[in-house]
Amino acid sequence: MTSEYIPPKVWTMEQENGGEWASINRPDSGARYQQELPVGEHPIQLYSLATPNGQKVTIMLEELLALGIKEAEYDAFLIRIGESEQFSSGFVDVNPNSKIPAMVDRSEGEPIKVFESGSILLYLAEKFGHFLPEDREQKTQVMNWLFWLQGSAPYLGGGFGHFYAYAPEKFEYPINRFAMEAKRQLDVLDKRLADNAYLGGEEYSIADIATWPWYGNLVLNNAYEAGEFLDVKSYKNVLRWATMISQREAVQRGRIVNRPMGEEWEQLLERHSSADIDKVLAKKSDY
Repeated sequence: MTSEYIPPKVWTMEQENGGEWASINRPDSGARYQQELPVGEHPIQLYSLATPNGQKVTIMLEELLALGIKEAEYDAFLIRIGESEQFSSGFVDVNPNSKIPAMVDRSEGEPIKVFESGSILLYLAEKFGHFLPEDREQKTQVMNWLFWLQGSAPYLGGGFGHFYAYAPEKFEYPINRFAMEAKRQLDVLDKRLADNAYLGGEEYSIADIATWPWYGNLVLNNAYEAGEFLDVKSYKNVLRWATMISQREAVQRGRIVNRPMGEEWEQLLERHSSADIDKVLAKKSDY
């Protein structure tokens, strides 16, 4: 008698696989119910949740607004992924992959649908001409690290994060496997940041905006069990970089948009104007 899993010749979904998100996971795609997305008054409409991937886009938009770019004004509507709102017909029409964030730009005639967080960052950087260098070599470095993040983060979140925190049972092999990879990634970042202020070089860019919500939040939250487990404080250059970015006002503002969790001063379900963020952050003085 063995407890080893023996895969069938053809996999089929016979039951939920357990874990916190089991009820929304299926092997097929597409809309599960009919419901249109709400539309606000600004040209840019964002449908998201303040996960690391969601924070990338709201931080980018707040950075653009901080530069005085009024055309970057946006409405941000909360998508509760635990309640399967990413499977509405309206959301699937914008992003057939049913993942947050998704964005619609209505400023140029026919609405432009943009999905995948890295694609949204690149779209906004090119549209408004900021946070992406024009010099070919410098731009290439930024793009290298943007693509690095898009390929690496799933190992941190869906890999290490899932098996360490969300899987229905803890098993040594997957936790050790993904912990090793998460630490290797932190070491890659630490060595890059030893000789560079930012990931793309000496200028803050979409590579930093993409990476900070994942690895910056990780090293700054050492109080969490996962941070201690990975010994994140030993990555001094990553910690320096993460701390520096966390002090940017636009980062502090963007990280709370579409956030239904945490302290009261960091929860903003929807954002339709800068005043919405101001009201929430004003509550911080009570803590």
